[in-house]
Amino acid sequence: MLASLKKRLGVKFSLNDPRWGRGSQDDKSQNGRRPNDGPPDLDQLWRDFNQRLGNLFGNRRSGGGGGGNDAGGGEGFTPDMRGAGIGAAVIAVIVAFLWLVSGFFIVQEGQTGVVMTFGKYSHMTQSGFNWRWPTPIQSHEIVNVSQIRTVEVGYRGNVKNKQPQESLMLTEDENIIDIQFAVQYTLKNASDWIFNNREQDEMVKQVAETAIREVVGRSKMDFVLYEGREKVAFDTSALMQQIVDRYKAGVQITNVTMQAVQPPEQVQAAFDDAVKAGQDRERQKNEGQAYANDVIPRARGAASRLQEESEAYRSSVIANAEGEAARFKQINAEYEKAPAVTRDRMYLDTMQKIFASTTKVMVDAKGSNNLIYLPLDKLITQSAQQPGAASSTGSTAAQSHAAPSSIMRNDQSTLEMQLQQDPRSRGDDRSSREREVR
Repeated sequence: MLASLKKRLGVKFSLNDPRWGRGSQDDKSQNGRRPNDGPPDLDQLWRDFNQRLGNLFGNRRSGGGGGGNDAGGGEGFTPDMRGAGIGAAVIAVIVAFLWLVSGFFIVQEGQTGVVMTFGKYSHMTQSGFNWRWPTPIQSHEIVNVSQIRTVEVGYRGNVKNKQPQESLMLTEDENIIDIQFAVQYTLKNASDWIFNNREQDEMVKQVAETAIREVVGRSKMDFVLYEGREKVAFDTSALMQQIVDRYKAGVQITNVTMQAVQPPEQVQAAFDDAVKAGQDRERQKNEGQAYANDVIPRARGAASRLQEESEAYRSSVIANAEGEAARFKQINAEYEKAPAVTRDRMYLDTMQKIFASTTKVMVDAKGSNNLIYLPLDKLITQSAQQPGAASSTGSTAAQSHAAPSSIMRNDQSTLEMQLQQDPRSRGDDRSSREREVR
């Protein structure tokens, strides 16, 4: 079929042919020109084109004459329907092939192809080599679903390039605050992104501005400026996700970043002074708290110690008093049985206690001004310094330890003798003792 078409067209595919485009030999003989007469004119080229076009659609010449030069040369051709059908079929096949081939398209990794039939959503394709019905039946649009998109609210490109109509907001305590932040998001459904909203980036920006204004409107100014930045960003992201899901925008909010949060420029200086005053107040409070944490535990410890000591003293005094009371009751019982003996015994016990802790003893004889002085401490020291054997040292120590008791015995005997010699004084002493006991 291609050979017959080539023959009908009379096409020579060699571009080096010197006679290419000059027509056939018969045409040149009819025009009375030789091959070397120069290039053909435009009329000759037009006639050659018409001739080949007629051969393609099956037109044949009925005889060779000069009818080829007539302007209305249709009377020298007869139509060939078989050749015309073959030529039309070939052209139709080529056109159909090219039309079908135009339906192939490639989707890169991280992208999704959305196929539409007569403008209506049909299906989505994955990454790779895909085919759809060519235009005008179907069309496609490739959407990058893995790209992280960013929307800036309150500024453009740099935080210094502010957009006051977007950044100025009103807090719950009726203060104005200036906020610049950025929203990062990806696409989770390409068809929703294309069909459910117009101007998708502008829609996301408006949703971000609406969400941040609602969150800031429910918060105090100090909370937004200081400790609540992260919470404001988190609440804004959650609220944005709820809104875009309600819109079926096919958007997944990934992050909300606070770029700058500050009061308006007109009151920035006064606000900085207030912030410094607040910081000084907090510092002084912390210092006072640290001092209190240091002093209060020590004071509590001292108070506990004093309380325990007082409890111990109280217990000791009560125990001593109870013991003294019990001893007094016992002595009283014995005194009722033998008053004189009990008085003497109490006197002797008292003197023994006194002399046991005394190193110097003075004895006064009644009726005489002479005093007997016994330096017991010096006697003990001298006896300890004298060298001697262990036995002698032991005996000296025994004697020195026994000296107070012997002196006490001598003192007791002297007192008894004086009492025996002077019964009146003895009676006076007894009466004075009885008065003291009473």
